[in-house]
Amino acid sequence: MSIYINKNTKVVTQGITGKTGQFHTRMCRDYANGRAAFVAGVNPKKAGEDFEGIPIFANVSEAAQATGATVSVIYVPPAGAAAAIWEAVEADLDLAICITEGIPVRDMLEVRSRMKAKEAAGGKQTLLLGPNCPGLITPDEIKIGIMPGHIHRKGRIGVVSRSGTLTYEAVAQLTEIGLGQSSAVGIGGDPINGLKHIDVMRAFNDDPDTDAVIMIGEIGGPDEADAAEWCKANMKKPVVGFIAGVTAPPGKRMGHAGALISGGADTADAKLAVMEACGFTVTRNPSEMAKLLKGLLR
Repeated sequence: MSIYINKNTKVVTQGITGKTGQFHTRMCRDYANGRAAFVAGVNPKKAGEDFEGIPIFANVSEAAQATGATVSVIYVPPAGAAAAIWEAVEADLDLAICITEGIPVRDMLEVRSRMKAKEAAGGKQTLLLGPNCPGLITPDEIKIGIMPGHIHRKGRIGVVSRSGTLTYEAVAQLTEIGLGQSSAVGIGGDPINGLKHIDVMRAFNDDPDTDAVIMIGEIGGPDEADAAEWCKANMKKPVVGFIAGVTAPPGKRMGHAGALISGGADTADAKLAVMEACGFTVTRNPSEMAKLLKGLLR
C-alpha cells in the first residue's frame, strides 16, 4: 500500500524532450517498476517521435487516451509550466506533479482558480503536487521526480516535507537505522501550491501500511499549524515534527518563495509550539528526526 502512486501507476512526462525532463525521466524509468510506469511524453512539436522508446504525443489528453496514464510529471520551463499544469487538469488526470521552480505567482493564482472553478462545476478533481517540489516516491515500486532513489527502502514510515533536501535527509536517516518508508512526499516551497501538509497527513492516516510519520515544515504561512490542529483531532499515528528556519529574522525572505515570516504565528518557534501542543514529538535538531521516531514505535 502507498499513497497517491504505486507500481501500477502510468505516468506521462510533460517536457520530456528538454535536458532536465530527459535526465530525470531516464533516472525514474531505471528505478524499480519505472520501465512499465513511464509510458508517454508530451511535446506538440515532436508528436509521433519517441524518447528512448517512450512515445511522444501532441498533448496530455492524447497521451492519456493512448496509454492509460493517470499521473503527469512536469519539467516544463517556468513561463509555460502553469499552462502545462492546466493541460494535465483538462485531461482529467488523477495527479499532476510539477517539479518546475520559478513559476510566476500570478500564473499559479490563475491556474488554481481555474482548477477550483472546474471542480465547482462538477468536473473531475486533479490533485496537484508542487510546483517547486522534488516529487514523490513509493520505495521499490515507483519514483516520480528528482529524489535520489538509492537512499530509499520499502517500509512503514511516511515522510512529508516542504523542503526537498530535508525530505532526503529524513529518508536517509530512516534507512540508516533500518526503517523504510511507505511513501515520501515533497510538497514544495512555493506560496501557491497544490497538496498541503494536511492533505498528505490525511492520506498517511488512512493508509493501513503507514505506522508513523515525519512531518517537516518551514517558516512562513499557516500550513503546518493547520495540519497539526487536524492531527490533534484525527491522527491515529505518532508524528515527529521539525520546522526549518529557527534562526531566520522576521520580515526576510529565506530561500523558498513561501518562507517569508511576518513575525507572528508563522515563525519556527510558534509552529513548533503548536505542533507540540497537538501531540507531535518535535525537535529543533534535524539530525534527530529518525531516532526520535524509532523511539515512538511500539
